[in-house]
Amino acid sequence: MSPISNLGLKFREIARAHAKRPALRQTDGEITTYLQLDRFSNQMARLFLERGLRRGDVVGIFHDKSPAAFATMLACLKTGLIYTNLDPDSPWERLRKILQTCEPKAVINGFLEAPHAVELQKQPSIVIHLRQAAIAAEWQQHDSAECTGLDEVTGAHPAYIMFTSGSTGIPKGAVMSHANVLSFVAWAQGRFQLTPEDILSNVNPMYFDNSVFDFYATIFSGASLVPVSSPQVREPAQLVGIINRARCTVWFSVPSLLVFLLTTRSLSPDDFPCLRKIIFGGEGFPKAKLKQLYDLFGKRADLENVYGPTECTCICSAHTIVPSDFAEMKTLAPLGFLTPNFDYEILATSEATDVGELFLRGPGVGLGYYNDPERTAQAFTQNPKQSRVADVGYRTGDLVRRDASGRLHFVGRTDFQIKHMGHRIELEEIEAALNSVAEVKECAVIYRRMGDGLGEIVGFAALSGPKSPEQLIRDVAAIIPPYMVPRHVTVLESLPKNASGKIDRLALQTVSSAVA
Repeated sequence: MSPISNLGLKFREIARAHAKRPALRQTDGEITTYLQLDRFSNQMARLFLERGLRRGDVVGIFHDKSPAAFATMLACLKTGLIYTNLDPDSPWERLRKILQTCEPKAVINGFLEAPHAVELQKQPSIVIHLRQAAIAAEWQQHDSAECTGLDEVTGAHPAYIMFTSGSTGIPKGAVMSHANVLSFVAWAQGRFQLTPEDILSNVNPMYFDNSVFDFYATIFSGASLVPVSSPQVREPAQLVGIINRARCTVWFSVPSLLVFLLTTRSLSPDDFPCLRKIIFGGEGFPKAKLKQLYDLFGKRADLENVYGPTECTCICSAHTIVPSDFAEMKTLAPLGFLTPNFDYEILATSEATDVGELFLRGPGVGLGYYNDPERTAQAFTQNPKQSRVADVGYRTGDLVRRDASGRLHFVGRTDFQIKHMGHRIELEEIEAALNSVAEVKECAVIYRRMGDGLGEIVGFAALSGPKSPEQLIRDVAAIIPPYMVPRHVTVLESLPKNASGKIDRLALQTVSSAVA
């Protein structure tokens, strides 16, 4: 048997083996089988090709978690197109920067009423609205015969672009290859014992890197995916009810969503009756809340702490929570051991410490940042400990330490990047948005830690003219997405400086605590 070289061929194999099984279980009761999803994706692939799209072109998707949107992703994989899922709630100014970077040949829109729908009509891209009756009719004109040329896509070919916060104010588009994702799928199936009998939740937004696990670990294992909309996720009782009724066996989310369910007292020991794996990652899980979750479900479900950057298929390590993890309540749970498709170095930040920057290597490392050679060269570098052969890896910026058993532990960051509500955020991008407001002379943004390990984004600004903090926040909200907007902005006559003349962020932490 020849090896499978791309995701299109892999899905064809899965669809044939599980044709009548449910691939998607919508919360309204609609079922999409693997056979139907395969046919939908073939029809969409033909539509793309007839519209003039060719291998290597980019397709932007405002993904509404409908069967048509998932079929669009698969159509891109089958034809060698590169998809990127876009945030429908982002301000147009940020979306414009993303579209300018990836220059999509086509944009698929699942949100007809969103503000960006009007702006898209002014773009040079082909725009297809998923929910229009016209697109449904157009699909019917294309037969669902299997796509030709599936074997022309190689493992090295880009599969998707995942945009994340950028310190320059322009989001970075991390590119992952077919081979990257195939390697990830194989690991996920083995690590979490995924079978066609599993039912996985999809509570993560499709533009967020945690959704990589939701989609690929499910659909490429012959299992079922339960897509949950953003409004449903925001209603704790409704969300818990959906997971219970769907009899989900695997959950994956950011810790803050689980903390939200615990804080609102939406979880009881009788909930999540079929879950055997509760997986979380994207930020640290406060130990007190993690203990509360463990006490609720730890006897009948594995709690799995996973870690990984967007540039490396979203997960590169995993650790199953055990009682001994709660012996020390002030630290975070271990990151665990790296997956077999990664190797690493810990690049010491000084000679006197066992803490260093995590440098990831191996087939799980992505292809760099799309249309951004400068930032690619900064982050994807030659292993400084290897001089005899090419050994390019990814500098994560995460500070870690390795314990006596070989497990990795997160310590901090080398820069101003934070994790907030699971989102990776460069504070410099928020500062760039603040600096674009005409009245702002200088500004700084910090992350203020609160109780239970949570935090909030706080801004400071010195102004050249009158403007209220509330108006500053509104101005910034027109540039960056809601999860990046500061909770508070404090106006000062001038920002404190350290001995080198730079803004003193430690002093601002003190000011923030006094104002809070």
